Amino acid sequence: MNIALWIVTGVLAAAYLGGGVGKVIMSREKLASFGPSSRWVEDFSPGAVKAIGTLEVLAAIGLILPAVLDIAPVLVPLAALGLVLLMGGAVITRIRRHETKFMAVDLVYVVLAAFVAWGRFGPESFIG
Repeated sequence: MNIALWIVTGVLAAAYLGGGVGKVIMSREKLASFGPSSRWVEDFSPGAVKAIGTLEVLAAIGLILPAVLDIAPVLVPLAALGLVLLMGGAVITRIRRHETKFMAVDLVYVVLAAFVAWGRFGPESFIG
């Protein structure tokens, strides 16, 4: 179970670090040009898109560093829980935009982040 949690955590951290950095450094228009699955940025201000990207980068860092450095490892499941909430917002945005075919990926991320939060709060906790 611990190995599975580390694998899922690593995949989530890599995905959110890459996606978050992209949102922070690219303009909203450039992000929207990546295709129909990226048109959600049209509903948000440039500052909001940058804020979402920053949250994704912080979550990616929070998934890995606290456990690796053994400094406040309780932050790992909290970061995963933050991603569940963030991706819950993504699902709501997809529903509002009637983009249900793109919502499947968001739901997979919700499930993976929930798995990490559950595993690190529960059976494979870093505490105790």
